[in-house]
Amino acid sequence: MGAKPRNIALIVAAGRGHRVGGPLPKQYRKLCGRSILSHSVLAFAAHPAVSAVRVVIHPSDEALYQDALSTLDTNKLLSPVNGGATRQDSVRLGLESLAEDAPDAVLIHDGARPLVSGAVIARSLEALQENIGAIAALPLSDSLKRATPDGKMIDNDVARDGLWRAQTPQTFRFADILAAHRAAEGQNATDDAGVAERHGIAVALVAGDEENIKITTEADMTRAEQILHDRSGGAPAGEQTWRVKVGLGYDVHRFAEDGDHLMLCAVRVPFERGVASHSDGDVALHALVDAILGALGDGDIGVHFPPSDEKWRDAKSEIFVAHALKLLTARQGQLDHIDITLICERPKLSPYRDEMRGRLASLLGLPLSDISLKATTTERLGFTGRAEGIAAQAVATLRLPVTP
Repeated sequence: MGAKPRNIALIVAAGRGHRVGGPLPKQYRKLCGRSILSHSVLAFAAHPAVSAVRVVIHPSDEALYQDALSTLDTNKLLSPVNGGATRQDSVRLGLESLAEDAPDAVLIHDGARPLVSGAVIARSLEALQENIGAIAALPLSDSLKRATPDGKMIDNDVARDGLWRAQTPQTFRFADILAAHRAAEGQNATDDAGVAERHGIAVALVAGDEENIKITTEADMTRAEQILHDRSGGAPAGEQTWRVKVGLGYDVHRFAEDGDHLMLCAVRVPFERGVASHSDGDVALHALVDAILGALGDGDIGVHFPPSDEKWRDAKSEIFVAHALKLLTARQGQLDHIDITLICERPKLSPYRDEMRGRLASLLGLPLSDISLKATTTERLGFTGRAEGIAAQAVATLRLPVTP
């Protein structure tokens, strides 16, 4: 039984493309929390037939490269090498960097194609059993038209029979493609298959993948994000995936005959009446706790803090909030956003809104931008309109880890 072939992926990422938008070259843009380039690297590093991965970068991108890839959990990543003025130069320089310890085969791939599948990689390598080179490609399905010189009118139809859309990886026996690139230095072929063909190498076609897109525009970014979400909940390979959960809470307390304040969002609001409640009667926090528990599917506040238990008489509602957050933490979840609506005819709450939002931010560990707090009336309708009590609705948005 012969030795296992040594196959190296050479990922070309030395371009300056900014058409996607933003100040960074597109390969360093974030896609679902990770750089486009790191998705491309991991696709090959995760494949059992790939021995190592080397990236060709622009000489000015060392810091961007380190930031994007230094934390990847793989022992297959070789140190990067600098590219040249053109893609063809960059590939040649990448191949030269491998020549001293030459692999059996090299898979040349665009760094801006982050969604290449393991099946495409496998097909590309299998083709080398009978061919010197092979490229992933898709047959054209759309009708083709040649335009007039001004680009405004159709000149004539172009037969699409036998026409294919080239993708990467473009995979070759190493010694042959290195010789082809050395011979083509200074020329400007559109891809590595073109370099090989000029050198007399016949290149096979293997089935590509419609999802193996090259990111060029913002629309491509949107499509790539959707593909990743469809594949794995939106998380890059090896990272935690999340499920968004939303809970709704509602609580109401009638006003008592005595008292001099209300507790709302853990803020003391002066008022001529208190509320009838077993605890401190903070209707906003009670609704919020029920919203968090609802998103967790863990009952309601009465289950965890029965009003029949004297232990909770006059208890501060911050205790209930802390308990709900503890349950969330135990599930390794995260609170993302809350939205609370207070419903009463009186008292007027707008003077206390900023203080209440600040208190909520402190209790929940959220920035103010993730805390919505509103107050409204019922136009004098119902028990709140008759100033008989106060109600609150709360919505909590959180994330829970998806377990395998």
